[in-house]
Amino acid sequence: MSDVVKKSFGTPDKTMDQVEKMKMDIVKVGGLELPRATAEPGWKWSVHIKPIAKTDICQIEHIIYMVSGSLAILDNKGQETDFVAGEVGHIPPGHDGWTIGNENAVWIDIPH
Repeated sequence: MSDVVKKSFGTPDKTMDQVEKMKMDIVKVGGLELPRATAEPGWKWSVHIKPIAKTDICQIEHIIYMVSGSLAILDNKGQETDFVAGEVGHIPPGHDGWTIGNENAVWIDIPH
């Protein structure tokens, strides 16, 4: 039987901040790495991540919980969907994404 584990994104196990206008704080809990993404105003996947990923659009499937701010997703069918704080979403592979407005977009990317 395992013990209860409590973690905080305020003191993450790891922070990834090599990408301009974005950072990921990661906590390890229950055998999972749980990332919290913070994307600053002006962040866009196709501008800031594409050169690193070397794909035209994001090829990762996401399940997200929006903590604060707003995030826009444009799927490969041309449909745009906006996510705001308190919303949960499934984003299939084949999309672009960007921060909406002048507030950071913060979301939890739920491992599945």
